[in-house]
Amino acid sequence: MLAIIGGSGLTTLSNLDVSHREVARTPYGEPSGALVFGQICGQPAMFLPRHGYGHSIPPHMVNYRANLWALHHHQATGIISVASVGGIRGDLDPGDIVVPDQIIDYTWGRHSTFFDGVGSPVTHVDFTEPYDADLRQRIIKAGEELGVAIKVGGVYAATQGPRLETAAEVNRLERDGADVVGMTGMPEAVLARELGIPYAAINVVANHAAGRGHSSNGIHFESLEPVLQEAMGRVRSLIERLVGCQDACRPLGMSV
Repeated sequence: MLAIIGGSGLTTLSNLDVSHREVARTPYGEPSGALVFGQICGQPAMFLPRHGYGHSIPPHMVNYRANLWALHHHQATGIISVASVGGIRGDLDPGDIVVPDQIIDYTWGRHSTFFDGVGSPVTHVDFTEPYDADLRQRIIKAGEELGVAIKVGGVYAATQGPRLETAAEVNRLERDGADVVGMTGMPEAVLARELGIPYAAINVVANHAAGRGHSSNGIHFESLEPVLQEAMGRVRSLIERLVGCQDACRPLGMSV
């Protein structure tokens, strides 16, 4: 069953034919909200809002371990992470959809592993390619079939938040090789890897990053909502296509 984690702009999944909701209990505390189960185009799927249903959980306070453990416990065979980002790269404009292929982690103080309990063995996971290649290709193919433009590839910079970045910080991120900046991509991606769940991201550019383009003199928050609303419609179509064709695709397997 494919799981979708919704971020800013996607707190509900309107094309999910809901069958039931379930409050999950985990060894790591409470997830961000109840898991919502249902079908998309006749195929099973589940949804979890990363920031809670009232969008009240800031990025640094999200219980990422509880979220990922709950999805794993309920047999998620793959995870699509949807998140809004700031565009750093020159060809990225508000409303663009990006499927990143790399991550740079600038976060701190977040619980970033399941292997840190008393007596837990030191466990290393390979994170050379942080996103599942097969799941990424399915998203890209869905875009091609629907005629939805996707910017393929990019480096996601995960910052601490909840404040946005300074122009100087964005300059640094660009020098480091980042193309987009967000606040929730880590440790979500590595926790999915530790659990062996294929994980890929759909990023929606909500605005130019600080000091870039329309944001050269500041972020104009009033302009973000219409951009996200329009773009998330395309994201829902991508998810519908992706989930609906699972019966015609080989089953999602373990991350490689």
